[in-house]
Amino acid sequence: MEITVKLPDDLAEHKNPGREALVAEGYRSGALSHYQASQLLGLSRLAFDGFLKERGIYEHAYSVDDLKQDEETFRKLESKGPARR
Repeated sequence: MEITVKLPDDLAEHKNPGREALVAEGYRSGALSHYQASQLLGLSRLAFDGFLKERGIYEHAYSVDDLKQDEETFRKLESKGPARR
């Protein structure tokens, strides 16, 4: 599915609480990726993380389970030896 939203230039170019709320909800619901949402607000990845934190949005935050999964993946890759190019 593709969703296209056309915003008037004045809404798209300036800080706007309505647009911020729309993007935050799009991210929270999973309709927008982290990258897409940050781009819509004109924010870097880290600035967008701050935007989410300011609003108490932690739904897609890196969790302890994510860390455990990454550790397991690291162990598997490490056991295979150095990466070859």
